[in-house]
Amino acid sequence: MLAFALALGASLGWGTGDFIGGLRSRRLPVLTVIAASQLAALPVIAAAFLIAGGEIGGAEFVLYSALAGASQVLGLAAYYRALSTGAMGAAAPISATGVLIPVVIGLAGGDRPTALQAIGVSLAIAGVVLISLQPNRASSEGRAIATGVGMAMLGALGIGSFYVLMDAASSRGDVVPAVFINRSTVFAMLAVGALLFGVRPSLLRASDWRDLAFVGVLASAATLMFAAATNEGLLSLVSVVGSLYPVATILLARFVLGERLRRAQRLGAVAALIGVAMIAA
Repeated sequence: MLAFALALGASLGWGTGDFIGGLRSRRLPVLTVIAASQLAALPVIAAAFLIAGGEIGGAEFVLYSALAGASQVLGLAAYYRALSTGAMGAAAPISATGVLIPVVIGLAGGDRPTALQAIGVSLAIAGVVLISLQPNRASSEGRAIATGVGMAMLGALGIGSFYVLMDAASSRGDVVPAVFINRSTVFAMLAVGALLFGVRPSLLRASDWRDLAFVGVLASAATLMFAAATNEGLLSLVSVVGSLYPVATILLARFVLGERLRRAQRLGAVAALIGVAMIAA
């Protein structure tokens, strides 16, 4: 039960942070948004590392932790781009289909969920896929792939790979050092990107810095909770629970921005939540 509570906490943290970051990406360059948020996140996780301690493992531990950070930042960049160009309620669930990667790898590696949990996994995945399309009045078929779907799918690939790599890292050493290396890699990549593409901090208002600092803290806390969850439960199950971050993003988009949810989207959200309940049973 602890594994699912941690994974659910991670999904809530990621979903809330993604909503705020995606909203800021509609006015600011995506790289600026991510770089500013991670600048605030690094001191937080560095302090956690100094307080909690823990040993940095061998070469494989460092490699997997760093690769997890690289996959996460690339996936996040593509995902934020999708959030800034299309409806959040469509981009978020598409990106969540990346959970198929750890589910397949987990099952291939020997994960054996119960029959009820297997049904829950299917329901949860079907739920996020169900709300991936949005209506298109210009189409004779009345339906089209949502705007930004290509970037959302790239985001799914990066996020799904992150789940697998973070699990591999946390299984080879302590969780906090793994997340510290993860966030350090993210920051290093963003710093290089900022230099290459000329990120301008002057574009950020005081309110932007405040909000993006909050995003960075949420991201670090969520990554820490997910890494701990992979040590407590099966990768194929905790990844599905962690992938429910679109639910928070969609609900915030609905109540803050007024984005409408179609009947199919509401059905998908219910299916995903029922699926999680079955996984945790």
